[in-house]
This record gives sequence, C-alpha cells and structure tokens, in this order.
Amino acid sequence: MSYKTDFIEFMALSGVLLFGDFTTKSGRKTPYFINTGNYRTGSQIAKLGDFYAECIAESGEKPDVLFGPAYKGIPLAVAAAGSLYRRFGRDLPYCFNRKEEKDHGEGGSLIGHKPQSGESVAVIEDVVTAGTAMRETAALFSAMPGVKLASLFVSVDRMEKGPGGRSALDELRDEMGIKIYSIVTVKDIISALHNKEVEGRVFIDDAMLRSMEDYLGKYGS
Repeated sequence: MSYKTDFIEFMALSGVLLFGDFTTKSGRKTPYFINTGNYRTGSQIAKLGDFYAECIAESGEKPDVLFGPAYKGIPLAVAAAGSLYRRFGRDLPYCFNRKEEKDHGEGGSLIGHKPQSGESVAVIEDVVTAGTAMRETAALFSAMPGVKLASLFVSVDRMEKGPGGRSALDELRDEMGIKIYSIVTVKDIISALHNKEVEGRVFIDDAMLRSMEDYLGKYGS
C-alpha cells in the first residue's frame, strides 16, 4: 500500500484532506472533507499526476484517451497524461470539455484530442458524489459513434450510499457498464492515519476515528 499511503499523507499535508465539521452538498454533516481546489503548486500537480498514473498502471486498463471533465478534471487528466508518459512510456492523448459549447473558431465543446471510433476513454476525476458530471460525460461521448467510455479513475472513494441506498460509484458501474478505480478509499485513509504522526501532526486521533466510524455507520455503503 506504499504509494497509497504516500498519497494519503500527501493529501493531508497539502490541505486537501481536511478533518473537522463540514456539510456536503447533500446536507450531510461529515467529519472529513476532500477539497482538491487546494492543490495550487507545480510540485503538487506533478505528484498528483504520478499517483493517478500509478493507479492507472496498477489497474491493468489500457485506455486510448484520457478525459478530464470541466473544471476540476482538466488539470487531473493533463497531469496524469504527463506522468504516464514520463514514468511508464505510455503517450496517451487527452481531451477535456467546455461547460458551454463554442460556436466560433474551431467550435464544439471538446478541446484536445477528438476521440475516434474504436477508441476507449478513461475519465479522470477527483471525488464522485452524485455522479452528475459522469452522466454529463456519458451524454457527451454517446454522440460519438464507436467511442467507448470504458473506465473512471477517482482520487478517493468515500464509500457512501446515495439517496437510493447504494453508492454513487456502484450506481455508475451498473448504469454505464464501466470499470471504476480509486487511488484510495476512506477506509485506507483511516488505516493509514489513525494515531499516526505525519510531520509532527496526528490527523486522525481516537475522537476523530469515532466520528468517522459513526458517519460511515450511518451513510457508508
């Protein structure tokens, strides 16, 4: 679990993995939160790309194209593509979308590589909550004949059930028939950080562990 542990510590030290009292979009009170908007330096995005590349290589998936959904997925796909080339010699094209379709210049909503019939696409995301961005992505690629939306890579699986009683990731697996991989899960985070000192700080003490276990007991999938 070495690179996974490194990733968890990296998130915590980067101020991306946060512990305290937060409220999710769904209104749930959660003791931990992941804010990928707190990645802000060149070294951080380079390391982040390495972690995604490790996860892609470990998965055994062989996508033809990486796609980053606007907006947070854009730097993630670019960083992952760069790292796959540097570290694994896999020179994959990447693309991302605009939120609004452009009607001048080159036009369209897709920037970068234009996926062709027969190509498979891997989506690079941060954290999936309701799955809205993935459904928008599926609609985008459904208009491209012969292009297969094959896999999704996320940084953290929160392992939470949605309103329907199942996790958003499980719903996407069944609904879209895609394979889904996470660099780490919330249980990995607990295992790696509980009562462990990281650069002089304990992020998950016994009290935080109880809060996280209570939360997962209520909302965990």
